[in-house]
Amino acid sequence: MRSVGIKVLNSSLSEYVRLAASGETILVTDRDRVVAELGPLRESRSPILADAFLAEAVRSGVMSPPVLTASGPPPTPQPVAPLDEVLADLHESRSDR
Repeated sequence: MRSVGIKVLNSSLSEYVRLAASGETILVTDRDRVVAELGPLRESRSPILADAFLAEAVRSGVMSPPVLTASGPPPTPQPVAPLDEVLADLHESRSDR
């Protein structure tokens, strides 16, 4: 584990990102106080940015995960009634106004 001040990190960011990508953890300090941690991706973290945003939204309570998950494409919805029947019912319900 290494530590680096903000000014040094700013001037050598790509070097410290490479170190983090290779598995090392870097503590970022500001006036000898640790303010951040730069490290490798956790095993549970997806490397895809959109997945990370979705996971954060679930953690913060903005979204909830699906109750059931299934493999394959979603099922094709089945119509409740034929269109002409729905239109006839609609016309009938509006005729009494």
